[in-house]
Amino acid sequence: MTYKFTSSFPYLLNRVGVKMGELFSVRLAELDLTLPMYRVMAVLRQEGAQSLGDLGAMVTVEVSTLSRLITTMQRKGLVVRVRPEHNARMVSITLAPAGEELVEKLMPLAAHFESVATQSFTDEQIAWLKQALVQIHNDLEKV
Repeated sequence: MTYKFTSSFPYLLNRVGVKMGELFSVRLAELDLTLPMYRVMAVLRQEGAQSLGDLGAMVTVEVSTLSRLITTMQRKGLVVRVRPEHNARMVSITLAPAGEELVEKLMPLAAHFESVATQSFTDEQIAWLKQALVQIHNDLEKV
């Protein structure tokens, strides 16, 4: 069988991710937010304070790009940069109260888009798909 790009796994996965991102981004734009901003806030809400490097790995954004994004978000009052007393070289990023409030409002919208995207799947199929995606990522980390 010949490799067919339009039925390849990376193409199909990217196509789904881009489409979901586009749909969600329209709603985020109404709030003067971008998808990377939402991802940063969602990770900080879920995981708590993060270093720039750890945050970059979780939201898959290069540290230099993320640093500029954090600066923009800080100006908007969504996040705060904190230098821990025990390590003045490190910077920890946390949600500001306005960011916390905003991400709480956005979580149901994100859940809605996930529900729409998976509406033809059973709960078991959704759980399997999520686990498969985690495993694929883990396998690619070994390369």
